[in-house]
Formats: sequence, C-alpha cells, structure tokens
Amino acid sequence: MAVAERLGDIELVSIDSMQVYRGMDIGTATPTAVERARVRHHLLDLVSPNDEFTVAEFQRAYRASLTEIAGREHRALLVGGTGLYHRAVIDDLDLPGEWPEARARLLTEADEVGVEALHRRLVELDPDAAAKMEPTNVRRVVRALEVIEGSGRRFSSFGPGLDAYPPTAIAQIGLRWDRAVLAERIEARVRQMVADGLVAEVAAILDGAGFSRSAGQALGYKELVAHLRGELALDEAVDQVIVRTRQFAVRQERWFRRDPRVAWIDVEADPVAEAAPAVAAAFG
Repeated sequence: MAVAERLGDIELVSIDSMQVYRGMDIGTATPTAVERARVRHHLLDLVSPNDEFTVAEFQRAYRASLTEIAGREHRALLVGGTGLYHRAVIDDLDLPGEWPEARARLLTEADEVGVEALHRRLVELDPDAAAKMEPTNVRRVVRALEVIEGSGRRFSSFGPGLDAYPPTAIAQIGLRWDRAVLAERIEARVRQMVADGLVAEVAAILDGAGFSRSAGQALGYKELVAHLRGELALDEAVDQVIVRTRQFAVRQERWFRRDPRVAWIDVEADPVAEAAPAVAAAFG
C-alpha cells in the first residue's frame, strides 16, 4: 500500500490461494473496502467458498489482470506468499490439464483409506513429485495422481519443474522476521482474528453453502469448523491454529529460500519503513 500510494501508477495483485474466496476475509487478511478504495487490488473474491479453484484458473485470472493493468498504463506489484501460485505466475508454469472424474474418485478413496495411502502410491509412481509435498496434503497428492492417471505422464514432468529457477524480469523481494519474533506475531494475529469475529465468519459460511475441499484447508477455518461441529473446544481450536500457522510459516520461508532470485530483507521492527524503499527502487 505504501509503495503503491508513493509511486501512483501501481496496482496490487494478490498471489494468495485463499483470498480468492468471497467472505473469507478475517482469516485471510483480505484487504478491506477502504484499502481497495485507496489502491486498486486484483484477484480477490473471485469465487465462493464452496467452489473448487485450481492453479490453472488462477493463472488465467492473473494474465487477465495484467492485461487490464497495462490497459491503464499502470504497473503491477505482486503481493502474497502462496508458493505454488507464486511460481505459476512468475515462471508461467506449464500446467497439466484436469480430469474431474479421476479427481472425484481419488478424493473418495482418500476419505476411505486415508491420504497417506495415496501418497505411498505416488511415491511408487512419481517419487520426485511425492518428495515435494506433505503426505497429508490431500489436495496436492490427489492432484498429482489425477494428472498421472489422466495424462499418462509423471506429474513432475510438466514445465521446467519447481527445482528450476529460470531468469525472470520480475524482481522478487522477501521479508524475513526473526523466528521467535515471528512466532509471537503469529499468536497475536490469530487471537486478534478471533476477537474480530473469525468464529462468526466461519459459522456464516458453514450455514450457507459450506466450504469446498480447497477452501476448507485454509488455516484458521479448518480448525474452527471442527470447533463449531463440537469436535474441539474454542481454546483448543485457537491453539491448533497458532501451532499450525507457525509450522506453515517455517515451510513457507524454506520454500522461498530455495529460490536464488529472491532478495531478502531481514525486518528488525517496521516492515514498511525497512522494505518499502527497496520495493519502490525495484520499479526504477
């Protein structure tokens, strides 16, 4: 926001796999109406929480947003940290097709035998792909097996692969906090989200059409769904959100740390004051 307002011709493009869902505002820190009135934002609130949304669909929406921004002779500043979505748009990944029938069958199988069993199958069929995902990540494991079944190719064979970091004209800047400070900030943020009404937000979605599998994996939502269904006390659910968010933050940093093209800024106290000048300078 600071960079966009300072330079004047910048529009913000969210690279976040959960801010695409309407109504999931508190738990995903979706920019407010006031913030969107100040600076134009893109790729927010694209679909309902009960809709599935793929990386390929995000990639298409991203390309359309860049065309729109260029039509106003403005420039795009990409914001957010969903690693796979980030790579899909930065490197224009060659994404495989979709086979809904195979996916539906695999999702049913995951419910019946557990996703870990499907991951063991993936290890046999495509060990390179299996090594790059958590054995408990239903969405990614099922997607890899769907592509293998549908295309007859290894999932890891598409595009240059996530281990390749080709040259890009897009400057990438990462913000990094001290791990202990980050842990404290995560706990404070989770408790603030609950105070701001996250439980009611989750309840409203449940009372409506509910969550798709992809939306239902969002940190904070999955745990509070369990609370609202009587499976967890609120304190237990909140504690789980804090622990899982801290674990996610570690995985997220490791993901981006592998990319040699990212220039890191170690934040000491004020991320805006310390990072905004470097982001603005990257625009020339």
